[in-house]
Amino acid sequence: MTKNTFFRKKVTLNAGGRLIDLSSPKVMGIINITPDSFFADSRKPGVDEALQQAEKMLTDGATFLDIGAYSSRPGAVDISAQEETDRLLPVVEAIAAQFPEVIMSIDTFRANVAEAAVKGGAHIINDISGGMLDADMFATVARLQVPYILMHMKGTPQTMNQLAKYDDVFGEVFDYFISKYSELKRLGVHDVILDPGFGFAKKAEHSYELMSRMNEFNILGLPVLTGISRKRMIYGLLGNTAEEALNGTTALNTIALTKGTNILRVHDVKEAAEAVQIWEACQ
Repeated sequence: MTKNTFFRKKVTLNAGGRLIDLSSPKVMGIINITPDSFFADSRKPGVDEALQQAEKMLTDGATFLDIGAYSSRPGAVDISAQEETDRLLPVVEAIAAQFPEVIMSIDTFRANVAEAAVKGGAHIINDISGGMLDADMFATVARLQVPYILMHMKGTPQTMNQLAKYDDVFGEVFDYFISKYSELKRLGVHDVILDPGFGFAKKAEHSYELMSRMNEFNILGLPVLTGISRKRMIYGLLGNTAEEALNGTTALNTIALTKGTNILRVHDVKEAAEAVQIWEACQ
């Protein structure tokens, strides 16, 4: 099922009043304003550190920056919405002021945090829960009229590892996307990006099965984001650590490009941008 038999895939994104062409894959750089994200080098808890990281990522080729103030690693400590907002807003506002050309995505499952960030200068909501952890999220996205990254996960970051059980992982994720997108479309959300949620309530074998069939998500006609940067599915297989998983990340990102992904969400922007450049030279 390598062709878009039923739908023509949407390859543009309207974010911040700008039309972004996703027919050429783009890179999203990860900035974690947290003390406990799984990859230590991605932790940029202060405004100055985050600004330095943003500048480097934009120079290295990022189109998007994804800012997160709540760690979603397995077993992460839960924090309040107020603490998440207090961490997030100063960084969002500072990046928006210093780099007005950047498209900022906010990694949160809370509608009120998402709304505060959009008012502070963000353009996209990246929700790991697909609206499951906040009943107000879909309506908030519709009202704000911003793009929404719809990810598949079961449970919460605290419980998801216990829920990594599937009879048919691809079929379950595919049906989930159809159901959630129908709801978002009914509410008037125009731009939706699909994220299979590698490593979220999924064992390594589930994640690799999803990767092997990534091209089949193209039949849904929506942009697809791949987020596998330095994850356990890579370093667990290779027998190393997150700090040593850059080569594996680049290899898997390249495979994702061959499967039709539109956005690579990464800690290492330069390497991902080079993978895109080389992949495009082969087309």
